[in-house]
Amino acid sequence: MINLHPHRMALRQALRRLLGKPLGTLLSSLVVAIALTLPALGYVLIDNLSGLAHGMSGKPEISVFLHRNVAPTQLQAVETRLRADKRIAALRFVPRDLALKQLAARGGFADVTEVLGDNPLPDAFVLEPGSEDPELFKALATALTAMPEVEHVQLDSAWVERLHAMLQLARWSMLLLGALLGAALVIVTFNTIRLQILTQRHEIAVSLLLGVTRNYVRRPFLYFGLLQGLLGGLLAWGLVSGSLALLAPRLIALARSYNVVLDLHGADVLQIAALLIFAALLGWLGAGLSVRRHLHDRAAE
Repeated sequence: MINLHPHRMALRQALRRLLGKPLGTLLSSLVVAIALTLPALGYVLIDNLSGLAHGMSGKPEISVFLHRNVAPTQLQAVETRLRADKRIAALRFVPRDLALKQLAARGGFADVTEVLGDNPLPDAFVLEPGSEDPELFKALATALTAMPEVEHVQLDSAWVERLHAMLQLARWSMLLLGALLGAALVIVTFNTIRLQILTQRHEIAVSLLLGVTRNYVRRPFLYFGLLQGLLGGLLAWGLVSGSLALLAPRLIALARSYNVVLDLHGADVLQIAALLIFAALLGWLGAGLSVRRHLHDRAAE
């Protein structure tokens, strides 16, 4: 059976150290919070703006142009096959006569279409894939091109690929920024614990001489780093929520200017949990490195 009593004692000792210097604890936790707020806020904003970007760009589509000599029975067979494909969320048939009328009305070619002796446009299907994954677009294009009734397939996926690439770049940039700032927070905790060890060096030396184990001496510092990191994570969550509340009216106004309804949301439960765990682990890691480095030095003197 695991003996939790030493851990409870170490946790109470760490709490006393945190509460014993409230101003220092608050300032150190604010350093952690501000550093974590930057990548956390950026990640949440990217999630919100990705929805805005999709709304502004509209739904991606695939246009399938048929051969002009396709018979009505073949046309029906093509439509049946397309509707049976589960990768296609929706489709509509655009007959060649309707396509010519739309060209005349929207393209400014009314005079040109009037002098045409024959309609040069083919029948077409306009498909809406079930996902905006560029790989799905490529797979559908390959399958559609292989159909004997199809003459040409036009993908509306260039903007999808660019959008995915930009969003992935932004997310990875936030993760990289979080990693760099996390390393800086480990150094901050490292120095904080180092100062505590130097302040208590005589007490630690006497305790070790009396037979106290190194684990007993180490635990309060580890819990101190963990609690300070966790407190910084909680403050970072508050800063992210406050920043989103300030930015929300501006983002909603931007969305309205593009006739897009933006459902702005804050960090979800998993993101909050990840932020708190990440902050606590950074504090624990910084404390562990500092204790391993300086406590061993104290014991060797």
